[in-house]
Amino acid sequence: MAFTLPALPYASNALEPHIDARTMEIHHGKHHNTYVTNLNNAIAGSDAEKLSIEDICKNISKYPVAVRNNGGGHYNHCLFWTIMGPNAGGVPTGALADDINATFGTFDDFKTKFAAAATGRFGSGWAWLVVDASGKLQITSTANQDNPLMDVAEVKGTPILGLDVWEHAYYLNYQNRRPDYITSFWNVVNWNEVSRRYSVVKK
Repeated sequence: MAFTLPALPYASNALEPHIDARTMEIHHGKHHNTYVTNLNNAIAGSDAEKLSIEDICKNISKYPVAVRNNGGGHYNHCLFWTIMGPNAGGVPTGALADDINATFGTFDDFKTKFAAAATGRFGSGWAWLVVDASGKLQITSTANQDNPLMDVAEVKGTPILGLDVWEHAYYLNYQNRRPDYITSFWNVVNWNEVSRRYSVVKK
């Protein structure tokens, strides 16, 4: 089965003013769609055609670089669209909130450390909150379209929150002001979805 571009779970203008409709249209309809097309071309005729994107990522070192770049791009964006939403933001609750406070100090401390990972990623890449193999929360970042599921990742884990810091994710609205984009991101984080992902991994 070929991979397909998932529909956005909200209208392209639903995250305004924090992320504008034109950026969402280009980011989802052009960039993500290209990753899907190129991934399908890259895995054509290989065993990866029968695998989930998660399984491909977990064994990414056995595949050509085109699979790594486009497979990562597909997985990362599929997660990205779902962990944002309209009328979102605020703070997490329940077990995730407790774990964030226990691991990072306070929610504000967590945001500061996550923002540091996002601003400190030189060039294109992502910042992540993951649950590692021991069940602990970790903040990390990856270059390009890599992610912590990949067997080549420096810090491995299951992502529950990711922030795209490629310029195409924010350039129309924020130009080169990545820190402003990161600050705005907190207004659209869908903590219910992040908590759901957390609970699935922690079972």
